[in-house]
Order: sequence, then structure tokens, then C-alpha cells
Amino acid sequence: MTNSPAWKRLNPPPELADIFTRARSVLIASSSDELVDLACGGPGSNAMEVAYTLPDGRRVVEAHVARVRNGVAANYVDPYMRRRDPDCMVIADEGLSDKPRYRDRFGAEFGPLRQESFDWLATQDLIAFAFVSGREGMGMDSLVVGPANAGFFAFGLALLQGVVPLAELPDTFKPAAIIYVVPPFRHTYFEGRQVVVHNRRDSVHELFSYNLYPGPSAKKGIYGVLIALGEREGWVTAHCSTVRVVTPYDNETVIMHEGASGGGKSEMLEFPHRERDGRLHLGHNVVTGEDRFLEISRTCDLEPVTDDMALCHSALQNDDGKLVLTDAEDGWFVRVNHITRYGTDLNLEMLTATPPRPLLFLNIDAVPDSRALIWEHIQDSPGKPCPNPRVVIPRQIVPKVVNEPVRVDIRSLGVRTPPCTRENPSYGIMGLFHILPPALGWLWRLVAPRGHANPSIVSSEGMSSEGVGSYWPFATGRRVDQANLLLDQILETPRVRYILCPNQHVGAWETSFMPQWLAREYLARRGNARFRPGQIEPSRCPLLGYSLFAMQIEGRMIPRWFLQVNTQPEVGNEGYDAGAAILHEFFRTQLKKFLHADLSPTGRQIIECCMDGGSVEDYEKFLPMA
Repeated sequence: MTNSPAWKRLNPPPELADIFTRARSVLIASSSDELVDLACGGPGSNAMEVAYTLPDGRRVVEAHVARVRNGVAANYVDPYMRRRDPDCMVIADEGLSDKPRYRDRFGAEFGPLRQESFDWLATQDLIAFAFVSGREGMGMDSLVVGPANAGFFAFGLALLQGVVPLAELPDTFKPAAIIYVVPPFRHTYFEGRQVVVHNRRDSVHELFSYNLYPGPSAKKGIYGVLIALGEREGWVTAHCSTVRVVTPYDNETVIMHEGASGGGKSEMLEFPHRERDGRLHLGHNVVTGEDRFLEISRTCDLEPVTDDMALCHSALQNDDGKLVLTDAEDGWFVRVNHITRYGTDLNLEMLTATPPRPLLFLNIDAVPDSRALIWEHIQDSPGKPCPNPRVVIPRQIVPKVVNEPVRVDIRSLGVRTPPCTRENPSYGIMGLFHILPPALGWLWRLVAPRGHANPSIVSSEGMSSEGVGSYWPFATGRRVDQANLLLDQILETPRVRYILCPNQHVGAWETSFMPQWLAREYLARRGNARFRPGQIEPSRCPLLGYSLFAMQIEGRMIPRWFLQVNTQPEVGNEGYDAGAAILHEFFRTQLKKFLHADLSPTGRQIIECCMDGGSVEDYEKFLPMA
């Protein structure tokens, strides 16, 4: 850790140089490990309270931080701060955007608050460091600056985005993105709400984080920076996990799993959870109480590629018809709410309990000098565990992680689905998985449902949309531009196949993430998602593409009612059709937002086909399945 005036090596813009000049002190970090002591209150300290004194004299405690044997555990005092607020983003500049403007939401121009933010930072002991948003040559030079007592936040960002050591900083380094962290303004200006302000200036994308939860800023804020860069240059940063699946017969298949928060991205990198006797719990019937199990002696090996953000940069693409991507992050923000006891996921439990490098744990119940365990979730209230416990893991320590770009064979989209029965119909009518024509794959990415019981965000009841590619909450520009980029990407990669995977429920069966784990096992063993006539048939609901008639893994048959939900006696055609009507109405409502004059002609035709109740065959005419 280097003190001032080393900050001059960062080549800051004039406003930031002025802050550094006036600040009480400036520490420049050159690695994430250097930030552990700072996060915990200094060398020799095992705990600290992150607190700020407001202008009215109130002292507000934001978080309690503990040094633990396997890293740093930070817990927020306010349960609201333990999940990302999906409405936290506002835009301060005059560039093209469909997002709320700062002036419209708060009734004032941002300029005065921007200056006041700078003035507050200039009164603090500061921590700063350099990093690259994205990848070298496929991103932008970036900085973060914030109060030193928020060291746990800086530590989390350093794990997620990496750190460029000061000694290795090239002379050409010029920050094109800067995160300014100003925690107390959450209380003085925003009534305690999470607010992140994007200010896209000509030379620098400024991001003001007025809260200390890394999700909206250190994580999704930088995601927004990359989306804006790709929008200008004509490429996409996809919201997905990616895994290279190696079968017991040494065949390899790359699966890219997209979806809204809670849609199973991190879970796609996990091995299927087994019962104590080794069986897989296929599902629990919420009506009859019946349980179904499956025995598979050996599952596929997994080689993780990305956890949440994938650079589909134009420099990576070739003309072989497959999408090429690489990881956009240095660390993974892994949700562990489904790890509720020891032995649920031994691989992840072992990695996080005895890591080779310190990790950051959020919303995990741990005391100083203990070992943070990912199944020990803090409680939001007595008897109510926090739904969003997290651990930040550097990708370098993930076993068998893939560092080179990969070519995608299958693009999967995950949706959290509620139970569906004849008496209580819902959109939970999806079978174990469905095969989608590319045009339908595009439509599903436009609407990207947040779905049922989302654990990752502060949300309301009912079905809502995260929009284009499921990354719309983090984008600063226009829906139509992202819709066009996604469609172009699909048109340019005709050899990629598309599937749809529910999680949590399949009709009346509670399934957790077993559908996507079984889809991964099945499709990897097949080597692709291509089927002969008679193996699949158009789904009763056209929005679900094609359904499997039968499915067999290692000689074990999957009951048909898990593949075609209308065959479940608890649902039937009546409950299924009522759920299909809910799904159709949701699509029509969401897709209207994309009928913009700048939408591509092909995109307009696909959306109009949906509005008119098109068939699966109609969608295939636009973009045939390879």
C-alpha cells in the first residue's frame, strides 16, 4: 500500500487530482490482499464498525466487519442493504437513455451534488486503486476512490475487478471510468435508499455509488460501464455463466446460461446436489407430497468459464457460426442462499472454508477470528434468514477454471417459476427444459422474467421483467439499441442452439435447480441440442418452443410429466392453458416497449408474430434451427 503523492501515477482528471490534493491521506492499493487489514480496522485489529457522522450530528452505522480465518466478513445493519435495489440507477448526463434521469427523480440538477460529493471525499482519508473494466484490450482503464474506512467495499471491488499494481501501471494509463464512493449521502439526500448515478462524460464515465453494497456499483455498476462501451462499439457483455462440460466419455460441450438475478447462473457451475445416499432429488409434489429421485452414478466434469458477465467482444468473433466469449471479471459474486447445511455442495464449501487467498463474505454470520461458513446465513429478522448471502471468490482459485475464450454450443436461459396447479394456475408451466428456435430465444432475452421468489434483489410480488438479455437493469442507454445488438449477435451465430430451463418448480413439482442440472447432463451426453423428427414436438404453448417426448440419462427415464407439464394430473390442460395465457400477456406487455422506430425490420416482424399468437413453426421461419 502506497501513500500520497503516488496518486499522480494514476493520471487522474482535474477534479480527482483536486480531491487527492485536499484529502487527509491517500492510500493506493496494489493488490486485493493489501486491503484485508484496511477492511478490518488496521493491522492487529480483528473487527471494525463502518460508520459515518451526518451533518445533523447523527452517527449512522452501515456495517460490522470481522476478520475471519478465511478472509473478511461484512454484515449490514439495515436488512434493506443486503440485496440490490433494482431501481437504484439514475442517469445524470444528456446522452440517449431510457433510464430515469437524476433531475426527474430528484427534482434537481446533479451538478451541485457532484461537487458536494467531491468536497466530502476531499475531507476524508482515502483509498484508491487502478483496475481494468473488462479485459486488457477489450475494456477500459478505471479507478475507484472512496473513504478508507470502507475498506471492505474496496476489498470486494478488488476481488471482482482486479487491481493493477502501481509499479506495473503503464505510462499510457488514462482512466476512462471512475467509481466515486460516497456512503453517507444515502441518508442525507436519498432517504436511506440505494442510489447509483451514472454520469457519462465525453472522456470519463463517472459512477457515483451512494451506498456500500457492492452489487449496484462495484459489480453491476461496472457492468453498466461495459454495456455502454459495447453499445458504442457494437458488441455485448452478456449476463451469463458459462461452463465447459466434459462427459464421462470425454466429449466437451460449452453451455452459456443467461437469466435474470436468481436465474441459476452460479448454480450452472455447480455439481448437482445429492441426497445423503447419493441420489438426486428430482422433485417434491406440492399437492400430493410425493418425492421423486434419480440415480446417476457419475455426473459430468465441470470447467467454469464465467459466473455472471461474459465479454462477447467483436475482436473475439470468427466466422464459424458460434459465439465466442471470455470472462469480463476477475472474481465471482456467488450467492449461497441454497447452501443451508454442511454437505450441500462440498466443492464450494471446501473452497470457501480453506481458500488459498482471503475472501469477502457478505450476510454470513461470523464473529472475529472464526471461520466464515457459507451455510451460516445472518437473519433479517428472528427466524427469517437473509435470502442473499454472498461470497466473492477470485476466479484464479476456482478449480479447473478456463482462462481462454470459448466457443458456445448451447445458450440456455433460466427462469424462476412458481408452482402451477389447476386450482392456482401460473406461468410455472415449463417442462424440465425446452428447445427454442433462435427467434424465440431472442424474445425470451428481451423479456427476461425475474420470476418467482427472487432472492437477489429487493422486489415486489408477481412476474416482472429484467429486460434485454436480462442485463437491462444495468444498462445506461436505450432498450432498442440493446435489442438490435442481441438480434445481430444471434443472426451472426447460427450454429448456436437455444434452450429454456425453469428452476424452483415444474408444474406442481418443487425442483430447486435440478432441471438445469439435468438438462446440462443430458445435452452434454448428446453432444448437442439437435433432435431427430419424433424426439421433440411443438409445445402446447408456442412461447415454449419444442418439448421433449422422452428423456433418458444413463439408462434412467425422466417421467413425461416433468417434460410436458399439462400431463401432470394436478395441472392438466386447463391449468396449463391458464398459465399459458398469463405468459402470453406478460410477453405482449413487455414486447410493446421494443416497438421503436429504430428496431430492426426482422426484430419487428418477430415481435409482431408474438403479438399475433404465432406458432413455433412461424418463429422457425425467421431463423431456422441449425
